[in-house]
Amino acid sequence: MPGWVQVLVEIFRTGGWVMYPLLALSLLSGALCFERAAFWLSTHSRGRVRRLAKITSRLRKGDVAAATALADSDASVYGRLAASLLGSGEASREALEALAAEQIEAMRPALERFAVPLSTIITAAPMLGILGTVTGIIRSFRLLGGAEVVTDPALVAGGIGEALYTTAFGLVVALVTLFPFVIFRSQADRALGRLEALAGVIVARPSSSGTGDARPQDRDSAALSSSQIS
Repeated sequence: MPGWVQVLVEIFRTGGWVMYPLLALSLLSGALCFERAAFWLSTHSRGRVRRLAKITSRLRKGDVAAATALADSDASVYGRLAASLLGSGEASREALEALAAEQIEAMRPALERFAVPLSTIITAAPMLGILGTVTGIIRSFRLLGGAEVVTDPALVAGGIGEALYTTAFGLVVALVTLFPFVIFRSQADRALGRLEALAGVIVARPSSSGTGDARPQDRDSAALSSSQIS
């Protein structure tokens, strides 16, 4: 066994029983961070960002057919939202806005997936480290307060080592989880902003027939003009 592995095993043994839940949290954090990293690298890849820009550009030009074709070929959250809204037919503006809000909220859990477990690990890991510190100090003072005189400093050093190793390991687990968690949250906020912007473009898009639903004030103006002419 390599020397560095032996050092890690010895540190783990010195840390005591608190090292086991900390190790479990570290493994869980690694698995969740790997899944989230793969999800965001796929969602915000250059190809999908360019496709989103093309969909927005086609919608602003009124080319709904081309935008729909691009949306149908995109399996990301942006493509699914665009395909859902563009496939709603000749719905009114109010209906499209309500559908867009509903669709975005339905996609929020996928964007913020594992946020609660990761934030729990960030909070729990240092607390477990502090628990190991307390148990290590208790162990040392129990030896010092015993009936027998402690002549071997290594016995006391074992409790101090447990206190230090668990605290350090807990902080490392929390810090290693914190930085990816912040990045994932920022990616989720960016995705929600893009979804809202995409929904706004779809709701306000020019009608494919060139006319679309007239606004209430336009209908009132037309009625007023007709009455004046008559």
